[in-house]
Amino acid sequence: MQKEQAQAAGSADNDWVRVTSNDGFSFIVRRKVTKASGTMKSMLDVSSSYAEAVTKTCPSGQRAIIAEKLVEYMSFKSHYETVGPKEDIPIHEFMERIPREVVLELLLAADYQEM
Repeated sequence: MQKEQAQAAGSADNDWVRVTSNDGFSFIVRRKVTKASGTMKSMLDVSSSYAEAVTKTCPSGQRAIIAEKLVEYMSFKSHYETVGPKEDIPIHEFMERIPREVVLELLLAADYQEM
């Protein structure tokens, strides 16, 4: 029984979900990437009764530039999640791609998303 549940959870992680901005843009990402956000993880929990879990659509509540950077960070975090302690994580490369004028707004959005 537990093996079946683990397989179902693994296949659910490879599902695609849509992250939407409040100005009409959508970003398609793997469910396992959205787990970097505690808020989105809760919204997309298949055992919950949230509409987001059924529709596989997660509204970010942010404008597109901020939603895009949130998705980029979740992808970055998901990619480097399994890196060993002796490997360098090139965080400076990610930081260079953030425009200065959106830093505060991005920090507030990341806090809301529990990242």
